[in-house]
Amino acid sequence: MPSNNNNNNLTVLLAPCNYVGPMMASIGMAEVLRDAGHRPVFAVKPEWIQKIQRLNFDIELLEEPESTAKTTNSLAVVMDSAEKNVSDIQEMLANRTPMDQLISVFTTAVDELLVDMETEQPYLTGIIAKVRPNVIITDHILINPSIYNSQVPYIMSYSSNPLNLDTCIEDRRLPPGALGLSLNGDNSNWENYRQQLIYPSPYATIYMYPKELDYTDVRPLPETFHRFDNFRRTGNEDVFELPKQLSQRSGKLVYLLLGSMGSGNVDLMKRLVAILAKSEHRFIVSKGVKHDKYELADNMWGERFVPQVKVLPIVDLFITHGGNNSFTECMSFGKPMIVFPLFFDQFDNAQRVEDKGYDIRLNPYECSEQQLLQSINKLLNDKQLIEKCNKIGLRIQNEKNNEKFVKLVENVSKLKK
Repeated sequence: MPSNNNNNNLTVLLAPCNYVGPMMASIGMAEVLRDAGHRPVFAVKPEWIQKIQRLNFDIELLEEPESTAKTTNSLAVVMDSAEKNVSDIQEMLANRTPMDQLISVFTTAVDELLVDMETEQPYLTGIIAKVRPNVIITDHILINPSIYNSQVPYIMSYSSNPLNLDTCIEDRRLPPGALGLSLNGDNSNWENYRQQLIYPSPYATIYMYPKELDYTDVRPLPETFHRFDNFRRTGNEDVFELPKQLSQRSGKLVYLLLGSMGSGNVDLMKRLVAILAKSEHRFIVSKGVKHDKYELADNMWGERFVPQVKVLPIVDLFITHGGNNSFTECMSFGKPMIVFPLFFDQFDNAQRVEDKGYDIRLNPYECSEQQLLQSINKLLNDKQLIEKCNKIGLRIQNEKNNEKFVKLVENVSKLKK
């Protein structure tokens, strides 16, 4: 397919799946490419229009918008949809092992993704013909036939913990992903649990993970696999000023984020708020989809959405569910973490920091008041760990991995099918 570019600037089509994690990772990549002089174009569903337009990226729609309201509410629409589904998701997750969770939720998710793929295929075929991109980047566990059958080289982006990449190679020294298994644990059943969750690109497969925590100390990856510490979003469209109710209080500053599933569990959020209310420290809380269902304590401030990339630089500690975007963004800012894993690769991220001697893993449903408050104080007073985290953040900021990413995309654009 001939390109529509008459100079060295590339048109890069980004086609992530509709979930928040892949979309945010793709936004980070798009910002890097735009800063390098290239033209990112998003192929997305209508609910993402406002978010992408606020960032001044070009958009092509994968379906017709149902209404004007749906196209103007942006992330709120996505989160409203999550709110409708959160009770069902919580029921599938409640009192189940990571394996049972994976089977229940992943089976449903794959079915939904297959339906979406079939619906989106004619739109995506038309978008590729119209935009005539030099490269396509897709953050999706499934390759849409429109991408695979085009004459455009494509990059597979994987915005989750890299353990699942091992299903693509013959090396079996690591545990299967999404289960939170330790490298130091019993490996007798690893092969029984291993499932292929990603299909790599023959051109390039990329993933986000800090070098200090990656698994390449145990096994190498093929030459077509490329690690990047983080595609950090700038958040330039957001502003944040610490509210007076926190700025006028003493104590360290802590940020609490449990994602849509965690924040949608009102009982869980009430439990944590009640514990953290007894802390001497101050808390910024991302209240999430059910923000109006519970109240915060006097030492807290929060809203439905919190501009994370503006908040992370100013806090002393991050309490997080361990989603890969939040996990890698926190590392890039050099902050210590308490990880409350709830689902999928969050278990792997939590286990990895524990295995490598970084941060603390806790069960948000079962940890005691004493455990949580002591863990907060332990990390805030661990000067050696704080220094280690700072060094990681400084390395990430100084190594200019973004330039390597741009070069990779430019090189892939020269490849032919």
